[in-house]
Amino acid sequence: MTEAATHPLSAKLAKNRLYQDCFKYMQSDSLALPTIPDVSLKIRRAINEPSANSNKIARVVQIDPSITARLVKISNSPLYRGRRRIESCPEALTRLGLKAAQDIITAFALKAVFNARSPVIRRRMQELWAHSSYVAAISAVLAHKTPGFDPDRAMLAGLIHDIGVVPILAYADRQPDILDNPGDLAEAVRELRSPIGVQIVRKWDFPADFEDVIIHAENWRRDSGESASYSDIVMISQLHSFIGKVDVKQMPKMDELPAYKKLAAGNLDADLSINILDQAKDEIEHIRQMLS
Repeated sequence: MTEAATHPLSAKLAKNRLYQDCFKYMQSDSLALPTIPDVSLKIRRAINEPSANSNKIARVVQIDPSITARLVKISNSPLYRGRRRIESCPEALTRLGLKAAQDIITAFALKAVFNARSPVIRRRMQELWAHSSYVAAISAVLAHKTPGFDPDRAMLAGLIHDIGVVPILAYADRQPDILDNPGDLAEAVRELRSPIGVQIVRKWDFPADFEDVIIHAENWRRDSGESASYSDIVMISQLHSFIGKVDVKQMPKMDELPAYKKLAAGNLDADLSINILDQAKDEIEHIRQMLS
């Protein structure tokens, strides 16, 4: 008996062709998953070479002028700003560090994955990117103000927390008649975003804890253990992103959640973590603009 047949929503899902098709292809490992952007792969290979240094990596990065410009810009942002202004790609890489630069470049390149041909699905992809980049920006700022976390890694974690939705939208883009029922997409996303997202981060060879980020992005009451994790940062950032967009009565009280309490206990200022959208508004908007 298949998982779909025993699912509590099985009667409804059985009529949902988008869910059924994506589930079947996911199970057989034949669902078309997005590929990691080429520039990110080249940077990863270059950084892993024994003779890697900022000048050598800069030659690879500078193939893409847009990413080069954004890398220099973020190295001068409040997240990383030093005593003097950075003007060149090698200087930016030195200030950021090669590992951090790899995460940042991957984040900058990921927008290309959120694309589609049909106007309806393209708009959905744009909305998904806007949400993901907002969560990524908040995650970076929260991590910057929380001891023990890297803002670059938190930004990438926030950006991929909903990456499992991309193949579902991409499949719908290739099958324009599949979305006759508007509720089908929401159901398919709700049921499949996590397992598909985990397949993607494994394919991309991302850190193992990014799987937790995807699985627990909306598991508000989850307690991941004694210390805070990147999944806690992304979860709290996502809650922040809903403020003003989702009915407050539908949202849990942030200061009651285990993830929030752990971040506050880790010396993150409690008032800041609740009011970060106001107090760090310029910083968050700066990162959003760089990502888009």
